Amino acid sequence: MSTLRILSGMRPTGKLHLGHYTGALENWVYLQNLLADDGSKVYETCFLIADYHILSTSLDTSEAYRNSMEMLLDWLAAGIDPQKSPVFRQSQVKEHAELFLLFSMLITSARLERNPTLKEQVRDLNMESLTYGHLGYPVLQAADILLYKGNVVPVGEDQIPHVEITREIARKFNFHFPHPTIGDVFPEPEPKITKFSRLVGLDGKAKMSKSLGNTVLLSDTPEEVFSKVRNAVTDTLKLRRNDPGRPEVCTVFSYHKRFTAQEELAMIEADCLSGALGCVDCKKRCAASISAELEPLLEKRRYYEKRMGLVEEILLDGERKAKELASHTMQEVRTAMRLG
Repeated sequence: MSTLRILSGMRPTGKLHLGHYTGALENWVYLQNLLADDGSKVYETCFLIADYHILSTSLDTSEAYRNSMEMLLDWLAAGIDPQKSPVFRQSQVKEHAELFLLFSMLITSARLERNPTLKEQVRDLNMESLTYGHLGYPVLQAADILLYKGNVVPVGEDQIPHVEITREIARKFNFHFPHPTIGDVFPEPEPKITKFSRLVGLDGKAKMSKSLGNTVLLSDTPEEVFSKVRNAVTDTLKLRRNDPGRPEVCTVFSYHKRFTAQEELAMIEADCLSGALGCVDCKKRCAASISAELEPLLEKRRYYEKRMGLVEEILLDGERKAKELASHTMQEVRTAMRLG
């Protein structure tokens, strides 16, 4: 079977938390290492540090480099292999901006205003007005994906509208600008619906977010993990140790379901329902399960933290590889458009 290419990325906001890990990062590692029956790679993976995208909501770039490196440390610690998956900064591959400019001529503002994810962001961020860049960030995402001719985009169901915009742009470009020798310059990427493990924040009211202070970081020590989990919201009706609990509404139990072994999970659920398990003991066991999974990540992160020169070289090497791919694509684009 032919190898398909995946381009995925994150905005650099610094150290990552458990929500990033279960929502995307561990799936990236799985896709990176997935092999076909004949031993060949199913996907060729590339991972993008989307530093241009931070400008869509903030003009403060003072921490962009530090946040990028912190995020990259977590990627490497989680198992992203730079020999298999080039990692690179969006801002260091100038073809992203060039293709974004060309793609912006292929879509109307009315189409972008219908993007349901945009409407949610305006509501959640209490935005009174939109910049041109924020309105057009799905176009920049399309440029990110198609610059590397991504065939597959791993997304949750809420991100499908973005993939559809990318597909529309690819179709429109291919229709108006057929390449004289290869025909279609761009593939129409298919969304790969991934059942991400969504984690509610420690406060039980929203998804994990550092701005809300309700996260457990991938770089947290066991002591830090327990300190945070100890303050997590549990069943508000379970007031005393012997009161029967409702694990289905408990934030801590939702973490148990992801990080605790199945045999122990069944016992925890039964003891919670009967009232035999108190919330403090339940939180200790949950924190221990989380820390057990994070232990190899912490060890690997410490290795790279002591070798930041190596991390920088990994990034520069990934950017060299990305520039080669991007340059080749843009040569085809310019030929198809009869530009330059």
